[in-house]
Parts: sequence; C-alpha cells; structure tokens
Amino acid sequence: MFDDGLRVGYGAMAQFLVGVVILWLAGTIVRVRRDYTESLRERARELEQQRDTQAQIAAAEERTRIAREIHDVVSHSLSVVVFMTDGALSRVRTEPARAEEALVTARDTGRQAMTEMRRMVGVLRTSEAALLGPQPGVGQLQVLVDESRAAGLPAELSVSDEPVPLPEGLDLCVYRVVQEGLTNARKHGGPTLSRVDVHLEYTNTELAVTIADDGAGPNMWLPDGAGHGLVGMRERVTLYGGDVRTGVRKGGGFDLTVTLPLSLSGGTE
Repeated sequence: MFDDGLRVGYGAMAQFLVGVVILWLAGTIVRVRRDYTESLRERARELEQQRDTQAQIAAAEERTRIAREIHDVVSHSLSVVVFMTDGALSRVRTEPARAEEALVTARDTGRQAMTEMRRMVGVLRTSEAALLGPQPGVGQLQVLVDESRAAGLPAELSVSDEPVPLPEGLDLCVYRVVQEGLTNARKHGGPTLSRVDVHLEYTNTELAVTIADDGAGPNMWLPDGAGHGLVGMRERVTLYGGDVRTGVRKGGGFDLTVTLPLSLSGGTE
C-alpha cells in the first residue's frame, strides 16, 4: 500500500517536472524566436541605413565627378573662345576672312560646351548617369588635337605601340588629361610657344600620356599642386591608381606626364 502511494507520488512529481520542463522549453523557444525576430528587424534597419549611407556617398561622388567634368569642359572651351576671339579682334580690319573663321570656331566651341553642360546639369537634377550619353575617349583625341590646332595651338598627336581597349572610365580619364594639358599649354605657354606634343605610349602594364610644350609661360604648373585643373587631374588619375608628374624641360618648356596602370583599370569600373 505504501509502495503504491510512493509510486503515485513519484509519478505525479515526474509529470509535474515534465510539465515544468515543457513550459520552460516553450518559454525559451518563444523568447529565442522573439529575440531572433528582433535581431532580424535590427539587421534590416542596419542594412537600410547602410544602403541610404552608400546611396548618399555614391551621389556625392557622382556630383564630385560631374563637377570635375564641368570644370574640364568650361576651362577648355572658354580658353578656346577667348583665344579665338582675341585673334578675330586683331584681324577684323586687316584679315576679315580669317577673323570670321576664328569667330565661327569660337561659336562652335561655345555651342559644344553648352551641350555638354546641359547634359551634366541634367544628371545633377535627375541622378541618371545614362543622360550623359557616350563620353569622349582615346578615340576622340585626334579630333581634340585638330580642334586645338585650328584654334591656333600648334599641337600634334603620336602613339607608340598598339593601342588597347580601355574601360569607359579610364578612357574618359585619358581624354580629360589631354584636354587639360592642352588648355594649360594654351593659357600659360606664352609668346614663345611654337609646339605641343601629345604622346601616348602603351606597354603590357601601363599607359603613359605625355603633353610637352616649348613655351615659357609663368607658373604653368604650380609646385604645390594648386589650381583646380591640376588638383582635379590628380584626383581623377589617382582614382585609377595612376601618377601625375610635371616639370620644366631642359631645353625650355614644360612636361606633363601621366602614368596609368592597365592591369588595374578593369577594377575601377
């Protein structure tokens, strides 16, 4: 009789303990699920914040890039317009035909600059990079040099070795480097400027772009790297792992040499 009661007591206690364990497990599962759900929500909030932050960073970088593009376009185009207008004013009475040609070049350059500016401002307003359309690159360098020569800058283009296809960003970088180099030669070459050589040299690992002139203008390249053009160029080239070097030539004139690694170019897009 006593044994039967003891067994009943043990059975009731076992059931009670099992019930306690089940309730504890159920509570633990609910708590774990609640914590897990909260962690998912927190992770989702963090990812959303990171996405917003990255979007803001990307937008700021895009605007910085566009500002650099605007500077390059305005600086180059205005220098051509001013140069050609000065030439037209000096010939308007003695050589009216040549004065007219200079004014036509200035007009066309201004129109082209306005078109590019509208595209870039459109990007700033809509944040749609596709509105920029095809960007200039190495393939348009000869046209750029020809336009500079037509504007009175005695420029020549040469290429060593076989050109290789470049990613879009790097292709545009090379074009803007040459554009800025020609603009600075025109601005600061001085009255002794008689030649500007643009040379591209391809190797298996890098592309070297050199713009050399024989002018003697003051402060063409400021030693401290000041000036928006040179600063923008350095930022652009550094983005692609490249290097910018400037200096006075031994025989007179100035050199701009930009070296861009081809092995890293694909990773920058």
